[in-house]
Amino acid sequence: MRIGLIGYGGVGKAFIKLIVEKGSALKAQGLDLEVIYIMGSKRGLYNPQGINCAQLLAASKDGESITIADTEENRKITPAFLLQNKDIDLLVELTSTNKETGEPARSYILKALENKIHVVTGNKGPIVHSYWELDQAAKENGVQLGIGCTCGGALPSVNGGTIEMAGSQVYSIEGVLNGTTNYILKEMEDTGCTYRDALEKAQTSGIAEADPSFDVEGWDTALKLLILTNVVMKQNKKLSDIKIEGITGLTPEEIQLAHGEGKRYKLIGRATREGETLHMVVRPEKLGEGHAFYHVDGKNKAVRYESDTLGELTLIGGASGTTAAAASILRDIVLIYNR
Repeated sequence: MRIGLIGYGGVGKAFIKLIVEKGSALKAQGLDLEVIYIMGSKRGLYNPQGINCAQLLAASKDGESITIADTEENRKITPAFLLQNKDIDLLVELTSTNKETGEPARSYILKALENKIHVVTGNKGPIVHSYWELDQAAKENGVQLGIGCTCGGALPSVNGGTIEMAGSQVYSIEGVLNGTTNYILKEMEDTGCTYRDALEKAQTSGIAEADPSFDVEGWDTALKLLILTNVVMKQNKKLSDIKIEGITGLTPEEIQLAHGEGKRYKLIGRATREGETLHMVVRPEKLGEGHAFYHVDGKNKAVRYESDTLGELTLIGGASGTTAAAASILRDIVLIYNR
């Protein structure tokens, strides 16, 4: 399977490293992955005979910082060049999320699908804005669109909702979908520290970004909830349909008061059908010990589906970080190969 990679940040580099580490085992199962494009924001690599990813990895100084040399030839390797050549079987799209429009990733994905190229992405933007358009393009061209990484990375939340709940009507989705906020809330509960102190520790540990607003203000959870709602519940909702409240306003006193009540705060994303109306909300909620999410700690995540005929399904766990996200991309590739 010939692969092109657009997006060479942390997850993209982890994906290349995973290809090297897992290549032999995958080949033994009949899946030979050959990366012929690797593309960053300003330059890329192209070898129609296959890029030597092991050599690229070995050339990195610390085993992690896999760089692309800034040469005139490499600056010519762009997404347009890749899509024009049409010489890959599968596109891995990992550019930064644009929650406003989904571009330019939406256009990359749509063009690839129209050229009968499978696509696997970890980018929430195109799926939030154009899932049904992209899904239809995939079906019309006999290829597949893998989006498992967009909703919880290693947690198989999309597969759980679409495969394991197939044939039923899902009327409720509930999730702890952001590991960063979950870590911060646990730190505040355990130490009694302020939100600011817990955030600084998360940033020092590499768990929170330098600009954490996407996580702590609830946007990441909202985007994941929106994707799951549209994909699993067959809706066409927008981000504006969700009431969003993050965790930045929670005080140590509120956290400890909940602890004294035998409860814990979690940032919950929830979509609930009531008759013909669908309510969607993201907000901190106090959960008692009887709730399935009470023991979802640290960077772990969880999702629960309720349906009319298959009952409830709860998924908890899933590793966090760039390696776990890359592994979920690889999981979708393996699933596409096996179908």
